[in-house]
Amino acid sequence: MDKAQQDAMKKAAGIEAAKLVHNGMIAGLGTGSTVRFLVDELGRRVQEEGLQFTGVTTSRRTQEQAESFGIKIVDIDDVDHIDVTIDGADEVDKDFNGIKGGGAALLWEKIVATNSNKIVWIVDESKVVDTIGKFPLPVEVIPFGAGQVVKKFEAKGYKPVLRLDADGKEVRTDENNFVVDLHLERIDHPTELAEDLINTVGVVEHGLFLNMVDTVIVGNPDGPRILTNSNK
Repeated sequence: MDKAQQDAMKKAAGIEAAKLVHNGMIAGLGTGSTVRFLVDELGRRVQEEGLQFTGVTTSRRTQEQAESFGIKIVDIDDVDHIDVTIDGADEVDKDFNGIKGGGAALLWEKIVATNSNKIVWIVDESKVVDTIGKFPLPVEVIPFGAGQVVKKFEAKGYKPVLRLDADGKEVRTDENNFVVDLHLERIDHPTELAEDLINTVGVVEHGLFLNMVDTVIVGNPDGPRILTNSNK
């Protein structure tokens, strides 16, 4: 699949998801390439259709994009609920378990998601897999002692790699933490892994989002497909 095709599918999924935001809603806005199309469409609706809603964003990047359209963005602690959060995902399987954090926003994404009445993910079809884990699992760690956490992960066979930017500098999250990507290839026991990671001292959050999502909108060549999680 070339990038133009993939972008077309992402855009279609983003436009479909934008229909879920109505006047007066508080909506969580995720982060990443698919969400950019969503925010573009919401911005168009604000400017052309007079849509009025309040956004809570999962990254500074999304906040800047949304505010450029005149979308009202507030702090998560200034709302008493979030009606729906629409975000991307790096992988999602048939059990509605997902990996997120490819864009290093997993901590804010998980905080917004867990405070939402409904969670919707928008992905292109390449992100739908049988078993998660091929995409490296991001883990957010505090910088102090990060090397020790990496050693612990190495000893457990998690194949950790500290994420670096193009200049060879550690990638920093919006909270100024590091990201360690675990190259696991497949995750057969995600619940146990999630438990082990979150109990590792120095780990702030991990990118396993397990049975959290209500609806997945998949961009396909023949139009968006909607998957509903019946376990929620």
